[in-house]
Amino acid sequence: MKKKLLYAGSFDPVTNGHLDMITRACALCDDMVIGVVKNHSKKSRYSFDDRVSMIKLATVHLEHIEIDSFQGLLADYVKDRGINAVLRGLRANADFEYELQMAQMNARLFEGKIETVFLMTNPEYSFVSSSIIHEVFSLGGDVSGLVPDRVLEYMKSLR
Repeated sequence: MKKKLLYAGSFDPVTNGHLDMITRACALCDDMVIGVVKNHSKKSRYSFDDRVSMIKLATVHLEHIEIDSFQGLLADYVKDRGINAVLRGLRANADFEYELQMAQMNARLFEGKIETVFLMTNPEYSFVSSSIIHEVFSLGGDVSGLVPDRVLEYMKSLR
């Protein structure tokens, strides 16, 4: 049976921390789905199409990756797609507490059939978040080395 892993998020924008997580997780599964969440209650900085384009640019060198989107319950999406496990990244204690709550709720919704896998963030990117990247970038700061080069060029093209 093929192992399919989901890494879901807003990726607004995708960062080198996300890419590091994706690259490391690819070694743990046969196929990986990067699920871009469409959350209408959250105001995204970049359009859905731009976020998908940036992820495609960042992952062009990787095999066995599918980029998809969803809205609603994660549990429903993974059940419908035949996903075996959900990947979550942990940067700090605050992430752990939130992610643990989500994993426990999802375990209940998954009815014990789907696992949540936690990977620790590479310390090099432990302070990086999409919101910090966007804020620094929008104020003219240098975010090179914190987002994939192709993504940075894309972001610059949208200015």
